Amino acid sequence: MNALPFPRRSIDQVMTEERAASFAKRSIKAASKLDGLKLALSMMDLTTLEGKDTPGKVAHLCRKAIQPADARYDAPSCAAVCVYPNLVRAAKQFTRGSTVKVAAVATAFPSGLMPLAVKLEDARLAIDDGADEIDMVIDRGAFLRGEYRQVCDEIAAVKAVCGPTHLKVILETGELESYDNVRLASDLAIRAGADFIKTSTGKVAPAATLPVTLVMLEAIRDHFYATGIRIGMKPAGGIRTAKEALAYLVLLKETLGADWMTPDLFRFGASTLANDVLMQIARLVDGRYQSADYFSLP
Repeated sequence: MNALPFPRRSIDQVMTEERAASFAKRSIKAASKLDGLKLALSMMDLTTLEGKDTPGKVAHLCRKAIQPADARYDAPSCAAVCVYPNLVRAAKQFTRGSTVKVAAVATAFPSGLMPLAVKLEDARLAIDDGADEIDMVIDRGAFLRGEYRQVCDEIAAVKAVCGPTHLKVILETGELESYDNVRLASDLAIRAGADFIKTSTGKVAPAATLPVTLVMLEAIRDHFYATGIRIGMKPAGGIRTAKEALAYLVLLKETLGADWMTPDLFRFGASTLANDVLMQIARLVDGRYQSADYFSLP
């Protein structure tokens, strides 16, 4: 077992869950709700991570990310599209001239169970093809065995390959067993060089939850207080409704403040969330719901 270079935090489960639940109960006025929904849309990483993904499917995803809805809704572009490394080149072609970034999952996503050399080459190839961001996964087995130095060293090695390319470190919180472990993994990832910490791959349940996100945001907050360095956050997996997205934004605002209310520091991993947000935007603009068929699938 590797000794930790910092104190391990103990998380109060009851308080964390009660506080997180309170954010889902806030009442939001219509004007603020519309602004919040547009902000949430601008923070989305539209994602396709299936074995049947093709350049054509990626082209469709990129078009939706660039212009999610009819121009009359004044809906912003999404932050990024997230794809497998072999489709980065296609995504870069389809997003050319837009503000939409291309993120690639790497390091033997989603398991992370490959030798480090393979993980580094996975990230390197995606960057060589133009990836703006790398979403890596930690070795949860190593973490749960207490091999913290290995976890830190792998994150640091991937960050060294990334250089200025943003690195999002996926903790896969559904496999970490406790809030104490979520906090510890967050602290390790941040200290090892993560630009963002991310809840989940979307392949394991439970994925993102408000309590887990609160624990991770508090790790980011404490790091900022200690160093002045801002780290980003990405809840991913299981967030499907506009109401849920707004609750996450309330949580973000009250935990980290207005400085984090930007796609540069907060993202949603989204495959089905976008259309529910767009339906709510249409309702607020038109005074009625559009059919779900009005919006293209991600």
